[in-house]
Amino acid sequence: MDSGCAGSPAPLNDQSEFTRVGMTAIDSIVARLTQLHPKRIDLSLERMWRILAALGDPQRRLPPVIHVAGTNGKGSTIAFMRAILEAAGLAVHVYTSPHLVRFNERFRLGAEREGRLVSDEELADALGECERVNAGAPITVFEITTAAALLLFARHRADVLLLEVGMGGRLDATNVIDHPLASVITPVSFDHAEHLGDTLGKIATEKAGILKPAVPAIVAAQPREALAAIERVAARAKAPVKIAGEDWTATEERGRLVYQDAAGLLDLPAPKLYGRHQFENAGVAIAALRALGEFELAAGVFEIGVAKADWPARMQRLAHGRLLALCPAGSELWLDGSHNADGARAVANALADLEERVSRPLVLVIGMLSTKDCESFLKNFTGLARRVVAVPIPRQEKSFPADVIAEAARAVGIPAQSEGDLETALTAIGHFGLAPAPRILIAGSLYLAGAVLEANGTPPA
Repeated sequence: MDSGCAGSPAPLNDQSEFTRVGMTAIDSIVARLTQLHPKRIDLSLERMWRILAALGDPQRRLPPVIHVAGTNGKGSTIAFMRAILEAAGLAVHVYTSPHLVRFNERFRLGAEREGRLVSDEELADALGECERVNAGAPITVFEITTAAALLLFARHRADVLLLEVGMGGRLDATNVIDHPLASVITPVSFDHAEHLGDTLGKIATEKAGILKPAVPAIVAAQPREALAAIERVAARAKAPVKIAGEDWTATEERGRLVYQDAAGLLDLPAPKLYGRHQFENAGVAIAALRALGEFELAAGVFEIGVAKADWPARMQRLAHGRLLALCPAGSELWLDGSHNADGARAVANALADLEERVSRPLVLVIGMLSTKDCESFLKNFTGLARRVVAVPIPRQEKSFPADVIAEAARAVGIPAQSEGDLETALTAIGHFGLAPAPRILIAGSLYLAGAVLEANGTPPA
């Protein structure tokens, strides 16, 4: 980035931003904004309230909001809600993070049938306005990005905004909505303990910080300690709670999703998203939408939405692309962005189900950030994976060295080797002499998943 940007930022609509060699316009803007705060993560709402006031409080002019926190399943749950609402002909704004390939993926502007990702020009204008009113004050990239998102969503008509928490909840930059339609908490597990707390109860308490008085709280199945913490926060906030397994059920029966609550039963097709955990995520989405009096949704829109919902890098089958061509002929190539133990457990269950249907030797290609618990992640695949091939995550300084991941795999009983990059790893699998052709899963990090989709030529649309 330009060394002169720190003192007097250039206008963000300067055409030079759109021609920077090796960077997109938005990448270069984000790189400059990164310099505004020394910490990448610094949970606080003070800076958000300041910049939103300078922007004229766009959070007060938003469409009705469904606010979603949790550790695992947030994005998939939002994908189900979006697909169902769009099947009903509603316009849906969506804010999620992180992105996989393009920064623009975080911002989806609603339309009656399907929304669209924000354009470079629209996003540059919104970020530029936020940068100008911020006037060089300390602010994290996620905070200024969230401010830009709220500005965009306030300026474009929609029927509903699906708003994903970035981290935690109580002090997350998205927690500036006074009265959402509903608050959703997906499964809570250990992640980001250095910021959220070292017990499930502490982490769940932070997640439940999004609950608001008289706003329905829809809570996915949780470990006992996490659920107890969420219920305590809900009681203090006077938020009515609907809990999976108590107020509704969502189960797989003969390959279909059967959902039931006090309003009745829905017999729905299996989710397009693969894995038994997606039946649970779909159930949370349905429970949230059925808890609202805002929309009258016919059974048919739930059928369409559940069958249509898509969310990249969540047990995604890569059926074509450049990377598949590097694998042994006849291989299956799968991609998942899971990066913690509970996420790995869900993926391992999905792979076990695949193995029951069609048996193939399983090879894992794993890259992880050094902030994650590598051994706890890999333990879930003991007895299931034939081999681990460890790789560094491209362009990530905090990536575990591949040798460290390979050593962790061997420590949990999985033969492993390390390779210098993804392409070399996939090519190496061809020398293992596996028969039949293997099932290959690339996993361990959303950053790795993004690099995979980019290298494969199949970025999210």
